[in-house]
This record gives sequence, C-alpha cells and structure tokens, in this order.
Amino acid sequence: MAGLHRHGLCVASALSVPALTLLSPGWLSLDGISPSWAVLWLLPWALADGPWSGAYAGLALGLLLDSLHVGHVTQLPALVLLGWWWGRLGRRGSPIERSFNLGLLAALGSLVLGGSFLLQWQFQGVLPEGGLQLLAAQALITALLAPLVCSVLLLRWRQLLSARG
Repeated sequence: MAGLHRHGLCVASALSVPALTLLSPGWLSLDGISPSWAVLWLLPWALADGPWSGAYAGLALGLLLDSLHVGHVTQLPALVLLGWWWGRLGRRGSPIERSFNLGLLAALGSLVLGGSFLLQWQFQGVLPEGGLQLLAAQALITALLAPLVCSVLLLRWRQLLSARG
C-alpha cells in the first residue's frame, strides 16, 4: 500500500501546522490559548498510515516545530510516541471514525504533549505559573476542534490510500 508520504499535498499540509501555530487565530482560542495544531494534524495521519509513518511524521513535525522555538524544551519525544501509538490504534480492530473517539484521542494527545512540556520544565527547575490550567484549556480546545479537523483529514487521507492501494 502506498503511504501518505507519496502524496505531495499531504506532506505539504504539514506546513500548515507551524503556520497555524505562529498565527494562532484568536477566534480559535480559549482565553488566548490555542489548540495543539500538531496533535490535530498528527492524529489523522497516524490513524490512516500506521505506526511507523506516524512516528516518522511525529519526528519531522517535532523537528519543524522545535526549530521555531528558542527554549530548552522539545516536542519530539511526545510527538513520536503519539504518532506511533495512534498508528497502532489505527491498525488494530475497527477503524476509528466517531467524533467522540477523535476528540478523546486528541485531548489525550494534547495532555501528553503538554505534560511532556511541564515535565521538562520541572527538570529544569522552571515551572510556569498556571501550567495545569494551561494544559487543561489546551486539551479542551483541541478536543473540541478534533471532530471537525481530524475527521475531514482522516476521511480524505483514507480515500487517497484506498484509491492507490
């Protein structure tokens, strides 16, 4: 089966993640906290293409997003782990399609990603004030947007894979 990495437009869609992260549209935020765009893009990619592709996509996306930030925290381990885990979920059992499932997986992914940030900051001795509230707000807004964003991407990418495979 041909992977999503063979479709130029699918790979190019990954560039929307840093653009949306930098732009951070105010109307798509919850009290100034934007959703985790990396989670919203990586979830359908990994579900459609499998664990190895999800892990590589998480690695590439993590490197791309880490190059935009100056701090000493990284998104790489969390995004690689999430891509691999979601890819395994997509390969086992019935396909994940329901809005509630996508929202729940996106919320868990956002919590894992934000939790890895908090853990790294704790090891550095710099814990941001209100970190848990930030984490909860980002997980909520990501979970609310996941059924809209992830379902469209997942449907499109599964159609591309089935047409080729």
